[in-house]
Amino acid sequence: MSEEVASGARTKERWSTKLLRSIMPKRKEKERWNSRLSFILASMGAAIGFGNVWRFPQLAYQYGGGAFFIPYLLALFFIGIPILVLEISLGQVYQMGDAGAFGSIHKRLTGIGVGSILCAYLLICYYVPLISWVANAFFDSFGSVFPWDGLTGSEASNYFQDEIIGMSTLDEPDLWPSRLIGKNVGYLFMSWSIVFMCVLFGVKAEGKIVFFTMGLPIILMFVFLVRACTLTGSSDGIKAYIGEWDLSVLSDQPDVWSTAVSQIFFSIGVTFGFMTAFGAHCERDAPAFSNSVIIALSNSTFSFISGFAVFASLGYLSYIENTPIDELKVGGFGLMFGSYPVVLSTLPGGEHWVRLLFVDLFLLGIDSAFALTEGVITVLLDAALFRDTPRWKVALGVCFSAFLIGLIFATDAGLIFLDAIDFYINFVMLLVGFFETFGAGWVFGVEKQCETYGKGPVLSIMITYYGSFLIASAVWFGADNNNLWGGFLALILVFLAGTAVTIYMCMQIMKEHTEKFTWSELLFGLYCSN
Repeated sequence: MSEEVASGARTKERWSTKLLRSIMPKRKEKERWNSRLSFILASMGAAIGFGNVWRFPQLAYQYGGGAFFIPYLLALFFIGIPILVLEISLGQVYQMGDAGAFGSIHKRLTGIGVGSILCAYLLICYYVPLISWVANAFFDSFGSVFPWDGLTGSEASNYFQDEIIGMSTLDEPDLWPSRLIGKNVGYLFMSWSIVFMCVLFGVKAEGKIVFFTMGLPIILMFVFLVRACTLTGSSDGIKAYIGEWDLSVLSDQPDVWSTAVSQIFFSIGVTFGFMTAFGAHCERDAPAFSNSVIIALSNSTFSFISGFAVFASLGYLSYIENTPIDELKVGGFGLMFGSYPVVLSTLPGGEHWVRLLFVDLFLLGIDSAFALTEGVITVLLDAALFRDTPRWKVALGVCFSAFLIGLIFATDAGLIFLDAIDFYINFVMLLVGFFETFGAGWVFGVEKQCETYGKGPVLSIMITYYGSFLIASAVWFGADNNNLWGGFLALILVFLAGTAVTIYMCMQIMKEHTEKFTWSELLFGLYCSN
C-alpha cells in the first residue's frame, strides 16, 4: 500500500512539474522599441484612457473639489509611481512579461504574474466593447437626423442607453439579456480587428502607431479646453471642479482614500502586466525611474487638464439649460454620451465638434486596448507552451477569444454586465498590487537572507509589519464605530511587541556569531538586503 501511495505521489509530482514547466517562461531576445520617445508615448497611451476624461473629473467633483487632490497625489507618489517603477524595472531586468519576471524572483511567484495577466484579459473583454459603443455613436452622428440636436443632457443619456446600447427591450424586473445588438456586434468586431492589426507586428509597429493614437488626442484635448473656456458660464463649471475645497470629506468620507488609490491603479495601468511587457522591450540599462515619473505625471496632467475642459463645458450647459451643475451628468456614460455631446452640439459646427469628441475617445481607447493585449501576448510568447508559436497566431487567439467573450456586452444588458465587472475588478487590482509589492519587496532574496541570518528574525520582521497593519485594519474597518485611534494604538502595540521579539532573536544571533556580524551589519542585512 505504501508503495502505491509513493508511486502516486511521484506521478502527481511529475504531472505538476510538467504543468509548471509548460507555463514557465523561457528567456529569449526581445524586439526593441524604435526610440525612448516611442516607449514613453506607448506607455502614456496605455495609461491614458476613458477614465482620465469621464471618471477623474467626476471623482474630483464628488469628493470635495480640490480636496480630492490630496489623497490622489499621495497615492500617486507613494503607491502609483513606486509600483510603476517596479513593473517597468522587472521587465527590463528579466526581459520577460509579468509571469516570467515574478517567476524569476521565485518560481512560486509565477502566479502573481499570471493573476495580473488574467486581470488584464478580463479588462480588455469589456474595455473594447466600450470602444465599440463610441464607434456606434460616431457613425450615428452621420445619420439623416443628428441624434444630439435639441436634446437636454438627460434626454441624450436616455438616447445612449436606448439606441446605442439597446436597453429599451430589457424587461424591468430581472433585466436579463434578450437579444444581441447587431450594430454593436459589428462595431465590436471592427474594434477588435483594429486592435489585432496594432499588435500583429510587435512593438516596433506599435511605437509608430502611438504617435498618431496618442498625439492627436493630446492636440484635441487642448482644442476642447480652449473652446470650452471661451463659453459663457465656463467659470462656474471650473469653480465646481477645483475652486471649492471641502476638506471635511477626508475624514467624513473615508472611502475617498481607497477611491484615490484605485483611480491611480486604473489610470496609470499598474497591476495589468502591460507595463512590465513594455519594459521587457527596453534595454536593461534604460532609465526606468525617470521614464516612470514622466509617464505617471503625464497621465495625471492629462486627467487634470481634461477636468477643466469637461467642467468648463458643463458650466456652459448649466447656463443654457438653467440647471445647477449638481443636477447634470458629471461623469461616466452620462457625461461622455449625454452632457458633453449636448454642449458641443450647441456650438457653431456642433456636429463636427461631437464627431471630434468621439474620434478623441476612440483613439484613447484603442491604444489602451492594444497595450493590454500586448501584455497578455508577451506573457504567452514567453511561456514554453507557446515558445515556437508564431506571434500572429497568439495575437489572433487572444483577440478572437476576447471578442467572443465580449459579445455578452453587445446584448441589451451589456451595460449592466459591464458595471458589475468594473466594480469588482477594482478589488482584484488592489489584491494583485499588494502581492506584487510583497513579492518584489519581501520574497526577492529571502532565501539567501534566511541562509545567512536564520529564518527566525526574517519571519519575525515580516509578521511584525504585516501583523500590526492587519490587526489595526480589523479595528479600523471591523468595528461599527470605526475606532480610528484604537486602530493606531493596536498598530503601535503589535509593532512594538513584534520588534521586541525580533531584537531578542538578533541578540541570540550576536551571541552565537559575535565575530561574523556587527550590529549595524545584522540590522542592515535583515531590513534592507531583500
